[in-house]
Amino acid sequence: MPWNLSGTYLESCNCDVVCPCTTSGLTAPADHERCQVTFAFHVDSRSVDDVDVSDRSAAVFIDGPRVMAEGGWQVALYVDASADDGQAEALRKVFSGQVGGPMAGLAPLIGEVLGVERVPIDYRDDGRHHAARVGDAIDIEIEDQIAPQFGQDGPVMSLTGMFPPVNSTLTIARSTRATACTAGPGTSRAATDTRRPSCGPDDR
Repeated sequence: MPWNLSGTYLESCNCDVVCPCTTSGLTAPADHERCQVTFAFHVDSRSVDDVDVSDRSAAVFIDGPRVMAEGGWQVALYVDASADDGQAEALRKVFSGQVGGPMAGLAPLIGEVLGVERVPIDYRDDGRHHAARVGDAIDIEIEDQIAPQFGQDGPVMSLTGMFPPVNSTLTIARSTRATACTAGPGTSRAATDTRRPSCGPDDR
């Protein structure tokens, strides 16, 4: 199934600072006993197998062991309720990794799929502030991190050469609000570490 998507993405986990998983290719232990992370995606344009999925969103919640490379992840997938049946199925296939791309690279680490749910997803980009509300399950609000010495107009901090799921360059952001309550055991948490890349057709 051919697909080509362009859009934005944010990621939020329950680590206290920049996530050790991200900076070690998933091999360093997270800050807490379980690693709980949300990936939220918004498609600006493009299609999946000729199905236009522009202006639609999806989110993935992962509950994994402290060292994420050990696998056995519990995963829940959320698809935009505003999508019609064809769009929802297309989004499900892409963001579950069934048709290749970045999520397919993580598939061997998944031990259990908790479910796929269609819910309202409110994804917002406003300058250096970004947010994603996923039904009643996930609520994330972040702001891009800037060194105070540069002032508010300074460059945002970023990490380069990262193992994706989406892009090898990640913008570092600070959570102003981040909670998730999903269908897995122990998955109610507050998240503090966030990273936000942009993504395009060449990044998948």
